[in-house]
Amino acid sequence: MRTIPPAGPVAAVGVLAADQLSKVAAVRELSGAGPVDVLPILSLTLTRNTGVSFGLLGGGAVPPWVLAGVAGAVTLGLLVWMLRTRSPLERLALGLVVGGALGNIADRIVRGAVVDFLDFHAWGWHWPAFNLADSAIVLGVGMLLSGALLTRRRAPG
Repeated sequence: MRTIPPAGPVAAVGVLAADQLSKVAAVRELSGAGPVDVLPILSLTLTRNTGVSFGLLGGGAVPPWVLAGVAGAVTLGLLVWMLRTRSPLERLALGLVVGGALGNIADRIVRGAVVDFLDFHAWGWHWPAFNLADSAIVLGVGMLLSGALLTRRRAPG
């Protein structure tokens, strides 16, 4: 029986825990408050995203349980991939994506919307608010893409 190094599952659980704790703190501390400036380019602003990425399909266009179900099915596929891969980098990257996805799914189920609170802005440019789960997903996908590009470059051919 092959043992699976824990990097992926540990990353998934760690991201899920950090994400949920940060969202509880954001809801508790930022409810009813305006933006809290942390840095000239970062504010903490409580928002709730009822849609998908960047608020697309928001405003009740799609029920939260449908979005959670679709995300759950995709996450299940990623979890299977994570448990089957032999690449430690791929396993870690998939753990980040799975943990982030589970964090946002939990929000949709419990709160009916995803809690976002990190608000970056600079020189008239403003990125939509996001959370730690979103950050982990982006980092994990970036690692997967980097790994795929590096593997492709090394392949004979």
